[in-house]
Amino acid sequence: MSRIGKKPVAIPSGVKVNIADREITVEGKLGKLVWSHRPELTVAADEEAKAVIVTRDTDNRESRALHGLTRALVQNMVIGVSEGYEKRLEIHGVGYLGAIQGDVLQLRVGFANEIHKKIPAGLEVTCPDQTHVVVKGIDKQKVGQFAAEVRAARKPEPYKGKGVRYEGEQIRRKAGKTAK
Repeated sequence: MSRIGKKPVAIPSGVKVNIADREITVEGKLGKLVWSHRPELTVAADEEAKAVIVTRDTDNRESRALHGLTRALVQNMVIGVSEGYEKRLEIHGVGYLGAIQGDVLQLRVGFANEIHKKIPAGLEVTCPDQTHVVVKGIDKQKVGQFAAEVRAARKPEPYKGKGVRYEGEQIRRKAGKTAK
């Protein structure tokens, strides 16, 4: 049995979970998320225990794999609507900077032209200063995907460490040509 899948998902106060047919709706103070689970699984909300329980019908390989995944996605939805998710990025390099204009993130990261990234709906992107970008939202997948796209605009290079990186990320540095 899946170790993650058999754990119940605790529902904090202020969060409402509604399961109709195969559609899970999670509503909280930050917003509302809707997701449809696979038919091989059964998702039930236990009101008195304040928990969501995911069970599988069969023991075949695919449903065993989806068991833990479904529970983790429901957990991410509950955390998203109650606390939200945040990714912080740092921009390193001389003349490298980021700014927000309307619904577009502008990055100047050493190319001839600026890079313009359209901010997806449901995300809040801010630049506290020119060398930091903060991505916030209730959908963990959207937050992580947009942060990864911004980082991919100019990955940190190993010689000087210039580029866009996650806050606290360690970059493996290489010695240059002169090091013997």
